[in-house]
Amino acid sequence: MGTLYIVPTPIGNLDDITLRALRVLHEASLIAAEDTRTTGRLLAHFEIATPQISYHEHNKLARLDDILGALAVGDVALVSDAGTPGLSDPGYELINAAIEAGYTVVPLPGPNAVLPALVASGLPTDTFLYLGFLPRRSGARRAVLEAVQDLPYTLVMYEAPHRLLDTLADIAATLGERPLAVARELTKLHEELWRGTSSGAIERFTSDAPRGEITLVVAGAGRHIGEPWDADQVRAALARRLAAGESRSSAARALAAESGWPRRRIYDLDV
Repeated sequence: MGTLYIVPTPIGNLDDITLRALRVLHEASLIAAEDTRTTGRLLAHFEIATPQISYHEHNKLARLDDILGALAVGDVALVSDAGTPGLSDPGYELINAAIEAGYTVVPLPGPNAVLPALVASGLPTDTFLYLGFLPRRSGARRAVLEAVQDLPYTLVMYEAPHRLLDTLADIAATLGERPLAVARELTKLHEELWRGTSSGAIERFTSDAPRGEITLVVAGAGRHIGEPWDADQVRAALARRLAAGESRSSAARALAAESGWPRRRIYDLDV
């Protein structure tokens, strides 16, 4: 029986591939690739001649029997176009099918955009929540953000450049003014890691339209930069906002990012 290897591939810089990944790609009987043309260029660069089979979002269920059949007689390497298969890329169904069929599944460590963006963001890394790609429609996107707005975990998500501003607007509307980082084109020639706040990011990327692949890292509820406020400070700030006509929910959301207090606790304060 063969082994299914989960093989991360570079997200930009080809030097990021590991020696172990190259060995597995060379020795496997078959490579299940998200796009055989993309993987073909990588294999050609490293002079690897292992045959490929396409395995992508639109054929992943139809290909399961073919790949499981290949595993019966040899090792299979699963790769996506870039990064780690199964992490917002095709792979889950195949990995699960291989496990259920009794095959050994071996994950290789390697490139991805989540961890580099997180550790370079300057935001807390002790606990984080990966949200993958947010929904394309604003209503659904806001529903996801509202579901996590009170959680203290740093939030990490992928976004397409043409949706970045809309997503930043939804972040500002649901999560309030929070510290965040926009990691763009990681490991590539035009790599950029912008750090600031929700409103600052909207201003920055309105004046300079983003390009390339983007990873967003957003502070969790109460994980602001600076010392938490005391109760008198929070109560006074809430009173000022309410006196100015701001709704209690909006004021609580904005003050949560500024004060280090949970939004719900601010909302329930007597003023």
